[in-house]
Amino acid sequence: MTSIAEGLGTVAPIARDPVDLDSVADELYGLRPEDFTSARDARAAEARRAGDRTLAGRIGKLRRPALAAWASNLLVRERPEEAESLLRLGEGLRQAHRDLDGAQLRELSRQQHVVIDAMSRQAQQLADRAGHPIGEDTRREVAAILHAVLADPGAAAEWATGRLVRAFDQVAGFPAAAEGARPRPARSARREQEARPARRGGRNDRADGRNEQRDKAGEERRRRLEQARRKAEDAERELEARRQEAAEADRDADTARERAESLGRRVRQLTEELGRVEEDRHRAEAAARTARERARDADRRVREARRRAGTAAGRVTRLRAQTPPRSVGHA
Repeated sequence: MTSIAEGLGTVAPIARDPVDLDSVADELYGLRPEDFTSARDARAAEARRAGDRTLAGRIGKLRRPALAAWASNLLVRERPEEAESLLRLGEGLRQAHRDLDGAQLRELSRQQHVVIDAMSRQAQQLADRAGHPIGEDTRREVAAILHAVLADPGAAAEWATGRLVRAFDQVAGFPAAAEGARPRPARSARREQEARPARRGGRNDRADGRNEQRDKAGEERRRRLEQARRKAEDAERELEARRQEAAEADRDADTARERAESLGRRVRQLTEELGRVEEDRHRAEAAARTARERARDADRRVREARRRAGTAAGRVTRLRAQTPPRSVGHA
């Protein structure tokens, strides 16, 4: 089984560059759920810009954690000693079920309820401190995750990484319960006496008959109890499956909402840019009109100057014609 130390061994400080998938995943699953998607997309974009399309694709496939999974991850990250204690308790409970040790089972079961209640409330406090409070329904989902961690070594190993994405599909049973085994009740002295070879005689024969009837009745009660237990487990699994479907629908709705918000921001940006372009166009058109008017004015002034120049040249010509040439002798 993966220990809590091994599970936390890959937890690194927040990465600034997408060096590898582990460091990026540790960063992302330490964020609040509402910050996960934008940070994941940013990390994937960084990997693409760095030329690592494979890493970018793997980062893009990381799933946003459900609220209960995120809160249970906080225990691994923020309360490693308590998380280690929970994992050790799970190992002890599973071993006690395998050994059918009734006394140890009773003691560890008592500890189980106390520890899970305390840790689920710790998760609630940590979530509140992280800026995303959770309600009682989510706290109960965290408790269900912790129950699965105690019962199933695979669930324990997954939870110990601090990257749990959602609650487990079904509440796993302990090994002994899963195999239908039950601790045998201690046999009383009378039952031991009845179990010994019966002596010949009518009284022993009658006692054997009554014992056989009691055994059959007890077996029938155990059979009914086992059926009831299985139905309860089936109902619990069905409830958990429905919870998972609801959580999945919530995640899809969150993703769609984030996409709509992103597109809305883009539309606003484009609208503002279009407005600026329209203003530039209006200014350019006004400048063109002004330039055309100035060109017309300049043409008019050129024509007037040409006309004045022609008039002046004609006058000079007339004056020259009217002025007689000077006599040489007189001079």
